[in-house]
Formats: sequence, structure tokens, C-alpha cells
Amino acid sequence: MSKQRVLTGITTTGTPHLGNYVGAIRPAIEASRSSEFESFFFLADYHALIKCHDPAQVHQSTKEIAATWLALGLDTDITTFYRQSDIREIPELMWMLNCVCSKGLMNRAHAYKAAVDANLEEGEDADKAVTMGLFNYPVLMAADILMFGAHKVPVGKDQIQHIEMARDMGQRFNHIFCSKKNPLMTLPEHVVGDNVAVLQGLDGRKMSKSYGNTIPLFLSEKQLQKHINKIKTNLLEPGEAKDPDTSTVFQIWQAFASEAQTAEMRQQFADGIGWGDAKKQLFALINEEIGEAREKYNDLMSRPQDIEEELQKGAEKARQLSVPMMEKVREAVGIAGLK
Repeated sequence: MSKQRVLTGITTTGTPHLGNYVGAIRPAIEASRSSEFESFFFLADYHALIKCHDPAQVHQSTKEIAATWLALGLDTDITTFYRQSDIREIPELMWMLNCVCSKGLMNRAHAYKAAVDANLEEGEDADKAVTMGLFNYPVLMAADILMFGAHKVPVGKDQIQHIEMARDMGQRFNHIFCSKKNPLMTLPEHVVGDNVAVLQGLDGRKMSKSYGNTIPLFLSEKQLQKHINKIKTNLLEPGEAKDPDTSTVFQIWQAFASEAQTAEMRQQFADGIGWGDAKKQLFALINEEIGEAREKYNDLMSRPQDIEEELQKGAEKARQLSVPMMEKVREAVGIAGLK
């Protein structure tokens, strides 16, 4: 039986933070080591252009994200790790899917509807500042997935709709252009991790770049300690019992600690540990886990040509699949060479 293909995209618009690491990067790298799966990871730089029109930021983010995954131990010999824009067949497949995707389906996309609702609330034209990139991006996402015949796509709950849309487009394509016995498009399934950790940020809300409350993953030791010290806490003094279940410090501790360490810290909270001491211990715990990877990351960031080499190696592997796939698609729709 062939391996299940799992595909994950990472948008290149920000600097990876502890929330990204705990919620997505660490579990994805662990899963990629399983012999049951064939893992595809890509830097979604075409997607980045929808929201970010700062070329320097997209370029820098691409470098930082690639270096992060490599430093944390992603094995590019057993996975396919590539930059979306290096796979020229993806936008070509996107056009084919555009031609079978109904506009009505795109009208129902959450991101588009949210933009329209925000415009109407402000008394503006419904489509003010809505680009075709924003409107159309579920089609690009479908092309990313269908190109490589992904069986599983790990996503957050807010992205389930896009996987269903990709299935819809794949089914439409198969129905119009393929025989029932030989469908070209593999219909993907979404995978939502029920146990995915969602870290709180410095202010107690979800750690997110949009809130500006993140702790970047590979800060220097001094900066990491400084950021941890900024985590919002209550006014309880040392010696006063504290509730671990409402504490950002404890919640981040739990994401990095073993069960025994978590139980021990829970007891320290009950015993009235001071916030300064708790934060000091949290710094030591995180630093122990990421310290070695931080050194690798800094080394890689000083050698961008080596990161590029890895991405080109991945692109070559990916195009061994995308080139023949597009030949079949072109043949199916009738725009292949004349015979």
C-alpha cells in the first residue's frame, strides 16, 4: 500500500514564534518521521502576496521560516520541502481550476465574506480593497493540494472550508474531464488536531502576529528572558496560592514540560511561587529545548545560499511530480501538443 501524502503550507509573512513552534512546527516535524506518511512542506510565498506588499518582508520571512524548519531538524531527504513559487505548474493548475470553479463557491469563502462585511459596516462599497488574490486564494490553495495528490491536509478549524472547496474543484475537474475509472484529482481530507496547543501571548490573548503579543522563537537568551518577563500576571504576592489554569506562564510551561514537570509546577503554584521565580524557571525550560536549534538557526541565517540549496533540492523533487501531473491535466483539457 502506498504511503499517505500529507501536505502543509507555511505563509511567508512573519517571524516564527513559540506559538507556531508548539502548535504546528514541532508536531509536523515529529509526524514527518513516521514511515506511514510522505510529507510535503512548502513556503507559501504566492499566498503571502495577498496580504503583504512589502518585498523585503516576504523575502526575509522566507529565509527565516526555511532556516527555522531546517534548524529544528526537518529531514529534507525523507520529506519534500520547497518554495511554492519555484513550482511553475501550480499557477498553471490554478487557472485550470478557475475554469471549473463557480464564482458562487468563492462568494461563500470566509475571508472574502469577512472583508465584505467589514466594508458594509463602515458604509463602504462591498468590494472596497478586495483584490482578486484575496477573492481567489482558495483556488490557489486547491492547486497547491491537488497538484501533489495530497490525501491529508493539517489545518486549523478556520481552514476546513478551503479543503472542502479543494475537494469540490477536484470533483468538478474529474467529472468534466476524466473518466470515472481514471480520475486525475485525488480528493483531500482535512486533519484538525484536537490536541494542538494554542499558546497565549504576552497579554493573555492567543499568541499571534496580528496582536503583536508574540515571543519570537529564536531570540537571544537575553531577549528571550526579557520577553518572558513581559508576560502579563496578576498582583498576587510570593507565598499566595496562584491558579495555574488562568495563568499564561503556566500554560506556556505546560507546552514545553513533561507530565512530571507540569505536576511539579502546579504544586509550586499552589505553594505560592513568586511570579519572578516562575518566569525564571520558564525561561530555563524553553531555553533548554530550543538552545541547540537556535545555534543552528543563526548559523543557517548567515549562510543563505545553503538554505537556497535546500529549497532548490526540494523544488527538484516536487517538480518530478508536478511536471508529469500538468502534462496529464493539459492532455485531459485538450491543450496538449497536436498529434
